[in-house]
Amino acid sequence: MSSGAVRPATYFHVHLVSDSTGETLNSMAKAVIARFDGVIPIEHIYALVRSERQLERVLEEIAAAPGVVLHTLVDRDLRTALEEGCRQLDMPQIGALDPLVGALSRYLGTAISSRVGAQHALDHDYFNRIGALDFAIAHDDGQGHGELGQADVILVGVSRTSKTPTCIYLANRGVRAGNIPLVPGHDPSERLAALNGPLVVGLLVSPDRLIQIRRNRLTGLGAGDDSDYVDLDAVRDETIRARRLFERHGWPTIDVTRRSVEETAAAVINLLNDRRGRAMGTPT
Repeated sequence: MSSGAVRPATYFHVHLVSDSTGETLNSMAKAVIARFDGVIPIEHIYALVRSERQLERVLEEIAAAPGVVLHTLVDRDLRTALEEGCRQLDMPQIGALDPLVGALSRYLGTAISSRVGAQHALDHDYFNRIGALDFAIAHDDGQGHGELGQADVILVGVSRTSKTPTCIYLANRGVRAGNIPLVPGHDPSERLAALNGPLVVGLLVSPDRLIQIRRNRLTGLGAGDDSDYVDLDAVRDETIRARRLFERHGWPTIDVTRRSVEETAAAVINLLNDRRGRAMGTPT
């Protein structure tokens, strides 16, 4: 193979065995595999594996497609059976949460719970996330004027700065988030000044990147791109006015030009934590 040749992708089977929904295991596997270039997994997901018969079928499928086995089984007998089955198949198996759970158990001096699917119990946190999601939907794009004061955070920015998806992501972390768009000719300052509780965060973006996103949006809608919505001078003026508004009110800002929604949400959560730390008089 020449030095300039493209290395062919490496395919491999990865078996994800969980006694719950498998969401945690799937997310962990994707995060780890993303660290390897040119590697494409063929995923086999086995969720809600809670009986010997289910595990037997899983082992049959593993034997038919040799690869790597990742699991988050809690039941000791099922876990032992899976480990023994993989040993007989000469196949690597990894308890994905073992290092973290073991370290925490040693640090806390507390025994590990054997309750299956404990992280998905319908507890207070679960209902809090559902409530936050309802709030984000009801207060998207400036809606729900009378209840915005109940938000943890309000995102403010020009059109196409990922306000809505960021609010939805925050809701899944239990954060009540609303958003208000900055529309030319409309100043939301008075409306926001009347709200004492929420943290207001301004979202910044470079004009070039914003035009690119907006053009893609218009293309998807089958619309033309000859309006001020994608005009360079108009967009520059729009972003400058947004920046000046944020500076005038002293609102913290996040530049979303090259950030993913997850990264923007993480930055918002950090701002919220800093604010709560100051309110409690603790160092941040």
